[in-house]
Parts: sequence; structure tokens; C-alpha cells
Amino acid sequence: MCADTPEPSLDYKSTLNLPKTDFPMRAGLPKREPDWLARWDKMDIYGRLRAKEGRTPFTLHDGPPYANGHLHIGHALNKTIKDMIVRSHQMMGHDARYVPGWDCHGLPIEWKIEEQYRKKGRNKDEVDIVDFRQECRKFAEGWVDIQRDEFKRLGITGNWDDPYLTMAYHAEAVIAEEFQKFLMNGTLYQGSKPVMWSPVEKTALAEAEVEYHDKESFTIWVKFKVTDFHMPDLVLSDEEETDDAREAVTQAKADAARDFKGAYVVIWTTTPWTVPSNKAVVFGDSFDYGLYEVTDAPEECWAAKGDRFILADKLAADVMAKARLEPGQYRRLRNVTSAQLSGMTLHHPLAGTEGANGEWDQPRDFRAADFVTDEEGTGFVHCAPSHGMEEYELYRGLGMLPQVITYNVMDDGGFRADLPFFGGTYILNRKGGEGDANTAVIDKLAAVGGLLARGKIKHSYPHSWRSKAPVIYRNTAQWFAAVDKPVGDGQDDHGLTIRERALTSIDKLVKWTPQTGRNRLYSMIEQRPDWVLSRQRAWGVPLTCFTRKGALPTDEIFLLRDAEVNARIVRAFEEEGADCWYQDGAKDRFLSGIVDPEDYDQVFDILDVWFDSGSTHAFVLRDREDGTEDGIADVYMEGTDQHRGWFHSSLLQACGTMGRAPYRNVVTHGFTLDEKGMKMSKSLGNTIVPEKVVQQYGADILRLWVAQADYTNDQRIGPEILKGTADSYRRLRNTMRFMLGSLADFSEADRVEPADMPELERWVLHRLAELDHVVQDGYRRFDFQGVFQAVFAFATGDLSAFYFDIRKDALYCDGDTDRRRAARAVLDLIFHRLTTWLAPVLVFTMEEVWLERFPGDDSSVHLVDFPVTPADWRDEGLAAKWARVRRARRVVTAALEVQRRDKVIGASLEAAPTVHVRDAEVLAALKTVNFADIAITSGVTLTGDPLPGEAFRLPEVEGVGVVFERAEGEKCQRCWKILPDVGRHDHPGVCGRCDAALG
Repeated sequence: MCADTPEPSLDYKSTLNLPKTDFPMRAGLPKREPDWLARWDKMDIYGRLRAKEGRTPFTLHDGPPYANGHLHIGHALNKTIKDMIVRSHQMMGHDARYVPGWDCHGLPIEWKIEEQYRKKGRNKDEVDIVDFRQECRKFAEGWVDIQRDEFKRLGITGNWDDPYLTMAYHAEAVIAEEFQKFLMNGTLYQGSKPVMWSPVEKTALAEAEVEYHDKESFTIWVKFKVTDFHMPDLVLSDEEETDDAREAVTQAKADAARDFKGAYVVIWTTTPWTVPSNKAVVFGDSFDYGLYEVTDAPEECWAAKGDRFILADKLAADVMAKARLEPGQYRRLRNVTSAQLSGMTLHHPLAGTEGANGEWDQPRDFRAADFVTDEEGTGFVHCAPSHGMEEYELYRGLGMLPQVITYNVMDDGGFRADLPFFGGTYILNRKGGEGDANTAVIDKLAAVGGLLARGKIKHSYPHSWRSKAPVIYRNTAQWFAAVDKPVGDGQDDHGLTIRERALTSIDKLVKWTPQTGRNRLYSMIEQRPDWVLSRQRAWGVPLTCFTRKGALPTDEIFLLRDAEVNARIVRAFEEEGADCWYQDGAKDRFLSGIVDPEDYDQVFDILDVWFDSGSTHAFVLRDREDGTEDGIADVYMEGTDQHRGWFHSSLLQACGTMGRAPYRNVVTHGFTLDEKGMKMSKSLGNTIVPEKVVQQYGADILRLWVAQADYTNDQRIGPEILKGTADSYRRLRNTMRFMLGSLADFSEADRVEPADMPELERWVLHRLAELDHVVQDGYRRFDFQGVFQAVFAFATGDLSAFYFDIRKDALYCDGDTDRRRAARAVLDLIFHRLTTWLAPVLVFTMEEVWLERFPGDDSSVHLVDFPVTPADWRDEGLAAKWARVRRARRVVTAALEVQRRDKVIGASLEAAPTVHVRDAEVLAALKTVNFADIAITSGVTLTGDPLPGEAFRLPEVEGVGVVFERAEGEKCQRCWKILPDVGRHDHPGVCGRCDAALG
């Protein structure tokens, strides 16, 4: 029966079993969703799920967002994926726990308070630190409440009444206690090395707090003069020891000394401000170097005729071009060997400069290093070990750090006041823009003849992710966790050091979704330096340790390691929070009676905020009643940036304290882009705000967008994409509405056992059994896109476009027949599966669907599990047969669509086509079913005769042809089929089937 067929002339409509439901076509989600949220809150759905007994715990540990602003689309994506993980595992029989959390310490929140101060003209440094910390706490509390409501509006389930906060007193106590484990196991140390430093924020930063943006930098080519040369002595064998040989060696030394003295080794740098801190120059011992002489120099060139420069041959032409020298204006004089380079003595270009007070007069160290390349620059690298990790590591390995470390740059990015020529200049201005230090250095080098060339370059450069200002490498005294030092006694199943334990965890203890996450984090851990734990800020958990006065960081007695002191601190933090560390008399309070407080200094640096969030496994998974027995989460799930963030810090922290990763699965999502694949930004006006999507479409549409996207890659969102998502939603809603209408008044008396069902219904059960495996396997693998695509294809393809289309006739027009009861029984089985399978995604809509059939104050789809689907529903032979039937049906429906398009017929029931089938097996299959009903025609003739030339064919369905013929007979005024027996029964104008239904 087709909806576009005209109304029957006799009024049999009231005798039809038409769908009955109050389920609206229009969802009205933005207005209705808050009512379901209130209902769930009243029912305490989350608490009731936790009360279910005998279930295997499953815990997703929440990576804490910062409590400092409204949610963005990335938050919505992240929390929705987490919610789908938790809900699906709960409905697969687990006790799926989710404790939401917030990161409340650190720079993001402190920076907001400082911004408020600056607007009011206040100076943070003049405010009592405890008062300042209380303002930070109050600020975070306010945003926790706001974000909690915003997350709940998205339909996220969890323990919202008791979330975890890193600023809670117990959390601060545990963070301090976890830090003390590093103190006691010997991995904590204080060292002075280059770290990424934010001059604007005046603190060290971790890699996870840095983002890379294009920056235009000054670039300069600087001349280091060769002031002396000592040719290494050549050892001659007895056979070679002749007067001529000795004379040749002497002459070679003299020639080299003549050629090299007064020549220049040229370096290239994009950080001119580091030149005053230069202590060395290094070269590559496997490169080809040459001595080049200027033969003619134009006026605008800083080189002069007769100048000689030592350069890597591969880069010489480029350097000369930068110096504005044409190929005919210089020549190559000779080779320069690695041994000869080693014999040279270099001086800084500012050496001997009047007013320098001898600052740069010492010769520069000159040696080979393996980090030099000949891909760009000059083939030489200027070394300021205070501002570069490679240089630092080189000279640490040589035991020469005391000779090469400088402290020229202060915490605000300014040069120390007494540095000749440059004291009081700044690398950055107060807003993070270019300061005057680079220009000052370049101008001075030009004035003393120390430059060969200058320019600018645009390159990727590290910036603070909070202030957006560039960062620098700066040597400061910081606290580190050693990643390659044996932890404690060095006994552990997974490795002796933090790095070994982390790499073992990545490879053997954790499953990665997608697998690329494993590769990324593994390479990071392989290459990472020691963990910088300290920050020079105010809002956070302090490094709760003391140093002995007069001791050096390398001394065994430098750090106070005392269990009783540690216990005092933890008890105080538990009762009063970390603010007590900053109260007057804190040092005496924690040390008196154990050691003499006067012998120790209290450390006031705060912990890296990533240590806070990395420690959450201890006070959430380990300590809470809704945590885990072993303190390990089943899943950590965050964005791909957290390979260098929370995944990374949690791994390092746990490997230092409990010997392994705190997670069994790591699931990673990509970034959210606009419809054109562009990164979202306010300046471009392409941001999508979750609140506005919810206001326009409803949270379920946003959740459906998440389910449809491949979250493991970057995903796109925008108005057109959301319109497409809303269309998918409407199609699903119509499917559910049809089932609700057809199941009105369904009872157990209508149920039919599978063995007694027609083949078509048993085929549907087979598909349900197949889908049950796909759905549950997909949910276990966190493949929500795969789950949704499978369910959506089934609902819109197998059901709406096939099964429902066929069975409408029986459902509407049959009496109480076995066929109709079987169809309704199958619809009931489909209903229970579709509503529960989709409930983790469409949390509001599936609740609405469920309550339409099962109303009640205690009723909710979110309180039930996925139904058990019997394995014996699967019937591969039947599935193969119906695949053949469906292929043949496609040819018939396509052929009739041509007739409809050409206005030959108005509805398929006007047809009774002849179907030619070449394959005997397919023909036999079609003859065992009511193919006219399957094709929705009033009749059909099946034949194995050869396909006539005029037969309609589909290229993709081999051996099936359709010849159109009109149905013969009269139109039944009840079911609209055209049949020969219409009008021959008790009820006028109906067919035999309808006559029987009318009784």
C-alpha cells in the first residue's frame, strides 16, 4: 500500500490497523531536552546505576579541563566521546563509572587574575600571596559551576555532585605526597640548565604548555676572528723521516698559519640576543670546508677586499650571496681540514671593544660536535650553552659547564643591568612583542665590524599557549625529575628508570586507539629530557621540600629527606590546603623537633600543573570509593595534543611512583576544524560554539555529529554539516516513529517464536544478530562511527526502505494473521535493540522513544542493558538467499520507477510485471517467496525464459530483466491492490484478504 495513492472511494480507513502514536514528527529538542535532564536528576539515574550489583567495574578517568572559561567545540567533542564510552559499557553489563574533574591550579587561572589586576592598575607582587591564591581559588570555583552546567546540558552522565578538583584539600595533600615520593626515591634534583622560559609570565614552561606559531626573526651572519693557529704535529714513520719531508711539513704549517690567521669563522643565528652569551663555536668533523677570499667588494657590502672566510663548501655560495657578493667577487683559496680547524683560536667579535670591560676577551672554545649540519647556515654553530639544550648537553658531557654557563638574561627577559652595551635592554616588550635587545646586539656588532650579513626569516617558533608571547631558552636553577636514574632501589618488573618503565608500559601494558598514538608517545618518551617540575608562579601546589643552607645541589645532604616531615606536611595540607605552606612560621611548623629550621631553606616554587593532573590517578582512581581496586583506569581519552600533555605527564608521574602507566587503554581524538578544514579562530569568525548549536538544534544533534565523525582524525563542523546531521536525525526519528505506531497495544500474546515466523522476519532476526556483534564489538573498540554507520544503514536501508516498505501492507491491512503477529513481534525485538544501541549517542531522543512505550516515574532506557541476542538467530544460508531476492527486487523497483516517471502508472500496485531470471538458483529462490509482496506490486510473473530485448535491466544485477505489464482486475478499496477477485466477496469493493480481515 503506497502513501501517494488516492483515497479509496469507499470509507474503509477506519478498519485499517493504522499506526497510533503521540510521538511527534518534530523533535523540538532545544526546548524539551532540559526536561529530561531534570527528570534524570530527580531519578538519580547515575546513582541507581551504581547500585546495581555483581557487575564488572569499568572506569574512564577524566582528563581535567581548566576551569577558566566557557566550553568550546573541542570540549563538546571530548566529553561526548567520553559519555558514549561510559554509557555503552554500562549497557554492555559493566559498572561504568565516570567522575568528572577540573584542573584548577596553574598559569591559565593565575593569568586571568593578573589580567584583572592589570586592568585595575594593581601590582600582583604587592598582594599577599595567600590572598592572591584565594582569589584564584574563588575564580576557579565559579567556572567549575558554569562548566558543570554546560557539560550536563550536553547530556553527559557522571558523578556531577562529587567531581574531583585539583584544588580540593585532599587533592593538594595527595599531589604533595606524590611529589614527596620523587623526593624520597632519589629522582628529584635541582639543576641549572636551559629550559623554555616565558619572559612575559616570568616562569619556566613545559613542552605541553608551548605551541608553535610563525614568527619573523632577525637573522645575522657573525664573524669570529681566527687570532692564532697551531698546526698539529705530523708523526712521520722512519721511512718518511727525511729532510725533504720535514721541510714540507714546516712549510705546510707556515702556509696554514699565514692563510688562517686573521681569517674569520662565520656563524649564523636567528637569535642575535644570544651572541653576548656566546662561549664557543662548533663544527662538523665530516664536512668539506674551504677558505674563501673576497677579491672585490661593492660599497653596500660589509665584507672588504682581502677578507678571508672559512665556510662549509656546500653553503659558501649562499653565504656570499647573503653578504651581497657575486660569484666573481670571491675565490676559494684552499681546503680546510677538521684537524686544521681544531688548531685555530677564535675570539668573540666584541673582544677588546672599548667599554666592554673584558667581558668577551677570553678565546672561544672551538671543537667538533655531532649536532652541526650543513643543510643551512654556514657549517658552524655558535654556542651559548645557557640558551640551547644541545650546546648544554655537549659541555655537560665534557665537564665544562662552569666555564660556559652565563646568567646574562633575567626572569623578565631583560639583560642583567651591568652587561656592557646591552644591560637594561629586553628581548621582548611587556606585551610579548619584539624588544630592543636584538637591535642593540645587531647594531653593536655592525659598529665593531663583527657582521658579514643580516636579514629576517619567518619560521615556526615556540610561544606560550597562555600569553601567546614567544618563549626563550634560558638557563635557570630548576627542579627536575630524572628520567634515566634508577628509581629507589631500582627493582621493578617494568624497568629500573622512569623512561624504561614508561616505554615498557607503552609497548606491553597499554592498548592504543588509534595505534598511531603509541608511536607518537613512544618517540617522545625515547627522546625527552628530564622533567622540569618547578614553576615560578603562585597558584598551585608548592614543591614541599627543604634545602640545607650552604650545601650544593650535588651534595647528598642538599635535600632534606625525612618521612616524619613529609607526613606533617601532608596532614596539614589535608586539613588546611596548600595555602598553609605560605603562612608565617610554616618552616618552623614543619621542621621543629625533627631538625633545626635554621639549617634549612624552604622551597617556594610551585609544581608544574601537569604534575597536578598527572597525579589525579592517585586521588581519584586510588582513593575514592568509586575509583578502582588497583588505581589503574580502563581508559584515558583526550585529544592528540595530550600525547605531550596529560597522557605524557600521567605516564611519567605514575612510572615514578607506582612503576607503570595508570591506564590500560588510551583513546585519542583529533582537532575540530571548520567546514573548509581551517583551524577555528575568533579572528576568522569561523568558531562553532556548543551553546549555540544546542540552542538551534538540540544537544542530540551535536552528539550525533560526534558519532558520525571519525574522531581519530581531525573532524569538520559548520552550518551545512550540521544540516546534514539534522537530516540523518530526522530519518532515524521517522524509523522510530513508525515502530512506535505499529507497536501500539502490542502485548505478549502477540509474540511469535522465531521458528514460526515467515522467512522475511527470520531474515530480519539474522540481521539483528549480525548487528549485535558489530555494535558491541564497535563499542568495545570505541568505534562510534562504525557503530552508528551500521545501525543507521540498517534502520534506513534494511528497515525503512525494505522491511517496513514491504510489511506496511500486512501491518495495516491484515486481520489477526500469523504474518501480522510475526511482523509485530519482530518490530518489538527491533525496537528494544535500536533504542538501546542508540541510547549512548542520542541520549534524549531514545529516552523519549522508550517512554512512549514504557512510561512511568521509574522508567528509563538508561537503566537497561543491551538485550541478549540469541546466536541461533543467525542463518547464513537464509541471508544468502535473501541477498539474491533483494538484488532481483532492485531491478523491479527501478523498472517501475521509470514507468512512474513517465506517468504510465501512479503507483507500483498498478503493475504486475514479468520478471525474467537467467540463474536457476535465483529463480527458485524467488518462487519460494511472495515476490509480488516483496516488490510491492499487485502481481508478478517469474520465468526462466531468455531476457527479451525490451526488458529493463540494471548493469550491476546480472541476468535479471523486467517487462512491464499492468495489473489486471479491480482496485481493492481497502488495500489498493488491483486483483481479479475484487468485488466477489461479502464486503463490497475489497479483495479476499481484506474481506477476511473485515470479518
